[in-house]
Amino acid sequence: MARQAISAQRHILRALSQWPKDTLRPQVQFQDVLRKRFEASSSLSEEEQLKQANALYSLLDNRYKKKYPITGSLLRPKSNPTYFTDLVKELEEAPNRSYIERILLRLKGVVRLQ
Repeated sequence: MARQAISAQRHILRALSQWPKDTLRPQVQFQDVLRKRFEASSSLSEEEQLKQANALYSLLDNRYKKKYPITGSLLRPKSNPTYFTDLVKELEEAPNRSYIERILLRLKGVVRLQ
């Protein structure tokens, strides 16, 4: 049983080491929060730890994204068809902006010239 617990912990740590880094908030990483949580809850049974490791691996592999694909009509609502593409573009550009660019965007959001 102790060997299984070590194996479950190894699976969890391996899954957390493969987790992608968050570029929007580099000071708070999801895998660090989960690692602390798993260290604090060492009273879980081996079976529960293996279930949680399996859940982490399924999220890493995008298992649910592959199983339930999103169709085009859901990604392009009639009220704002470019909303999700604009959102992804904004999230990709945000970590690389300078301080001045962030201030200008904030001012641009406050003062909307049309």
